[in-house]
Amino acid sequence: MTIKLIGLPTDINSSFERGPAAAPAAIRNELFSDRGNLAAESGLEIGGEIEIIDGGDLPLAEDEGDAALIRSAVAQALGEGHHPLLLGGDHAVTFPIIQGVHDVRGPVEILHFDAHPDLYDDFEGNPRSHASPFARIMEAGLAKRLVQVGIRTMNRHCREQAERFGVEVIEMRDFAPDKVPVLQGPLYISFDLDALDPSQVPGVSHPEPGGLWLRDVLNILDRQTARIVAADIVELNPRRDVGSLAAITAAKLVRELSALIVRNNA
Repeated sequence: MTIKLIGLPTDINSSFERGPAAAPAAIRNELFSDRGNLAAESGLEIGGEIEIIDGGDLPLAEDEGDAALIRSAVAQALGEGHHPLLLGGDHAVTFPIIQGVHDVRGPVEILHFDAHPDLYDDFEGNPRSHASPFARIMEAGLAKRLVQVGIRTMNRHCREQAERFGVEVIEMRDFAPDKVPVLQGPLYISFDLDALDPSQVPGVSHPEPGGLWLRDVLNILDRQTARIVAADIVELNPRRDVGSLAAITAAKLVRELSALIVRNNA
C-alpha cells in the first residue's frame, strides 16, 4: 500500500486573506527536515512500513478549471491503488477531492476537524468559497455521514445548514474526546489546521481561540478503526506562521495520518 502526497497550491477561494497556496512547500520542508525524523508515534516510519510517493504539486491555474484537475488527480491516484493525502491550499479543495473519491469509491463517511463548519450555502456570493465545501458535498450526496469536531463559530445559518444535512457537530463548548464516534467507513479525514488552538498553531488565516489540543486530536484518530480512503490537511498560512509551528504540526499530521492509513488498511 502506498500513500501519495499531492500538493494543492491554491487559495483562490479564500476569504479575508491569501497565503495557503504556499502551504504544500512549507509542509514538505518540515516533513523531510533534519529537525525531526520520519517516525509516527506508533513506531511506523516513512521509508519503512509507510511507503510514501510524492506526486508533487498539481499545476493549478487558480481558476475554475482547477476543480476538474483536482478531481481527476484524486480519482487517478485511487485507481492506481494509492491512498491520496492532499496538502492544501484552502479548504475549498475538499469538495473536488471528495468528488474524485466518490467517482472511484462511492459515498464516504467524513471526519472533519475545524474551527468552522464550512457549511455556508455561499459565502460573500461565492458558492465555491472555503467556507462552503461541506454544503456542496452534502447537497451532492457524496457523503453518507459527516462528523465535525472542534467547531466554535456556529452562527444561525450554519446551524440551519447542519440540521438540513444531518451533520453531527461536536462543538468545543462541550467537547470531550469520547464524544467523537468511531466511524464505519470508508473513511475520509479532512483536517483544517485552525481546528487547533492558535496558541499551538498560529499560522492560519482565521485563528479562533478555544480550540483543540493536538494530543486530543491524536487520541481521536487512534480510536478510528475504519478503512481510510484518503485525507487532506488544509489552511496552513505560512505568512502568519511563527517559528514554523504550524508547518511542523502539519508535517506531524502527515506522519500520523499516514501511519493510521497503513494500520487501518492492513
